[in-house]
Amino acid sequence: MADAREVICRPAGRRVLGWFTVLGTAGAGLTAAGAAYGAELLEVVGPALVLVALVCLYVATSRVSADAYGLRSRTLLRRRSMPWSDIADLRTYIQYGRNQEIHRVSVLLRDGRTRRLPLALSGSSANRPEFDARLDELRALHRRYGDPASDHLPVIAYGSAGRFPAVTWLLCVLLLAGAVLAAWYVPGRASENRAWKAAVPCAAATPAAERGECLDIRHAVILRTKVSHSEAGSRLYFADGRPLERLGVSREAAGAFRPGDSVELTVWRHQVREVEGDRYVWRAHFTGAGDVAAVAAGCALAAGYPGARLLLRRRGRRLPDDEVLPSALPYAAALVGTAVWLLPFCYHHPTDPLGSPGAVVWAVGGTAATLAMITWAWHATRIRTPGSTPAGGAGPSGEAGDLFLAAHFLEHTDYNPHGFGTHIVLGDGGPPAVTPHPGPGRFAARRIPVERLTVTNVRRARGSDGESVQRSWHIADMDDAGKPVRLAAAPDDLTRILDVLGCGRLPQNAGRARP
Repeated sequence: MADAREVICRPAGRRVLGWFTVLGTAGAGLTAAGAAYGAELLEVVGPALVLVALVCLYVATSRVSADAYGLRSRTLLRRRSMPWSDIADLRTYIQYGRNQEIHRVSVLLRDGRTRRLPLALSGSSANRPEFDARLDELRALHRRYGDPASDHLPVIAYGSAGRFPAVTWLLCVLLLAGAVLAAWYVPGRASENRAWKAAVPCAAATPAAERGECLDIRHAVILRTKVSHSEAGSRLYFADGRPLERLGVSREAAGAFRPGDSVELTVWRHQVREVEGDRYVWRAHFTGAGDVAAVAAGCALAAGYPGARLLLRRRGRRLPDDEVLPSALPYAAALVGTAVWLLPFCYHHPTDPLGSPGAVVWAVGGTAATLAMITWAWHATRIRTPGSTPAGGAGPSGEAGDLFLAAHFLEHTDYNPHGFGTHIVLGDGGPPAVTPHPGPGRFAARRIPVERLTVTNVRRARGSDGESVQRSWHIADMDDAGKPVRLAAAPDDLTRILDVLGCGRLPQNAGRARP
């Protein structure tokens, strides 16, 4: 309720959580009994019950209250108090689980720091209205006793400018570390391959200590073979366990050799590298320098995608927290295009990338293509404000001079029942209308009541606009005879639609940036 003087949030199902806590206490007793009497089952079940009890106790003791002073939160491990004068805004923070969205209350402080309250929270659409009601009550108290930074409810969703990219940073660092580690192994792999190709059979007088660097030929008889359905499980077993008891080989090699076959084993650096028989020769796979270099390049390219997302956050650092950032897919396309030439290049030239004229031409051409793709991605992901889009008229296109533009109203209205519209048709074939198809023709079109619509704001997309709105689109907030509606479209298309509707364009009003 909007005039509440105090709001208290407690977890639902506290009685059930209390019973689980009692069950955990019993689990502690079972653990002690299992340790005393040597019962392994009790030693396993008891700690599990204790862990469940601790989680339930943490949830059951959580509490959030708000009054004229400010916000107070309490958990099992921490108590926190925040006066309204220190709070800049209250927002919805969406956490993404495996199959659900968890809505929580996020507190933006005046110094720019954020705090997430333990309550209220919503893990399903069933209790979403209760969560929204609690948050409305908290925001009403904030408006009464504080000074909110925004006049609307900010929603921090996936891709919002105010979302801290901890996972993105971690993924980028791990992939770069993997690329550096793989690149560090390239010279060693190249040196080992050269040594293997240069190795010669050991002479009879070669000392045992030096036989590791030459090819030591040993004779053996196959006792039996094991053919596995997987490549890693196939083996050869040798008679009398000489020179070794068994050897892992490929499935094809295990099927080619027969018990009783006399074979020659080539041992190099204390490992069997070849098994040669009358019908088949098996050779151990060497991880070449090109393979490792390609892995290093792949890790570096994979790190480029989280790096691109961090770059977009840097470019959008002045945006309000709830505005969504452009998609990083153009950079992903540039990285895929780079991989087309870079991975084969690293595979064929792992140690001397500029050792031949052909390699130089390959590298220069590929680098130029990558720069061109990155330039295109930079331009495609620029942050466009509503005031930066030039006005343009609707030219004829399609049947009877109609122009179909990808745009849709986000609310259910009489001209957009149940959100069925996907396009807006303009032109000489009739008045502006909403259609569920990209044309041609005005089949199932619903006329837009232009006389009822008034534009109140043109802004960039926010987290509260939902996943159906593309990140690069703009939103026109409109008044439909007292009912607020939103129209989403690409910036150029939205400008054209508003010009045709006669609503005009307003200056940007995307809300206040974070303090």
